[in-house]
Amino acid sequence: METQNRAKLGITSVLAALAGRLNKVNFKTPGADFRRGQSVATIESPRYFGVLRTPLTGRLVAINAALESDPKLANDSPYTLGWFAEVEPTIPNDDLASLMEPKNAVNKIREQIRELRVRCFKAYPDLEMWEIGVECAAVLVRLNELMERCKVGEVVHVVSDDHTADIEMERWSDETGQAVLESRNEGKLTHFIVRKVKG
Repeated sequence: METQNRAKLGITSVLAALAGRLNKVNFKTPGADFRRGQSVATIESPRYFGVLRTPLTGRLVAINAALESDPKLANDSPYTLGWFAEVEPTIPNDDLASLMEPKNAVNKIREQIRELRVRCFKAYPDLEMWEIGVECAAVLVRLNELMERCKVGEVVHVVSDDHTADIEMERWSDETGQAVLESRNEGKLTHFIVRKVKG
């Protein structure tokens, strides 16, 4: 994304989902010059190690220091709060014209999501509960127990095949004050994204 002759770099929601919860981000030193294709940061998760490469030649002028203390921002908000770095391109630089704003890349990203069968949720889960063949009342008991152990801000992905799950989760949210960020039906399963907002 270009801002005042700078390109703001990051990862897509597809990579954020495939990599899993990021637990470490290391940046190269701001002020240094990089050629197109060179690494300006490394990213790590329990199942992924990779680099963020600059798509243009220029100077690394800013990094998102918030990612050093909270790498999961890149999972939760890859196109806003989870940006990685800003590069000021060398002038003239034809590479800048090849960059695409996230809003213009929507169809391409959706196609990747379909091809790779990636699930992209409103918030990346810290924990998962697959409750198949379990009545929703029992699921909610387990969810309450899990919420007691969670920190405020943590996110749980709950999967249920109970046909009453939508109604029960809404009632549970009203009673507990915890947030159901998203619900999604996939065949006979319903996926819920729940965030602990109250201690």
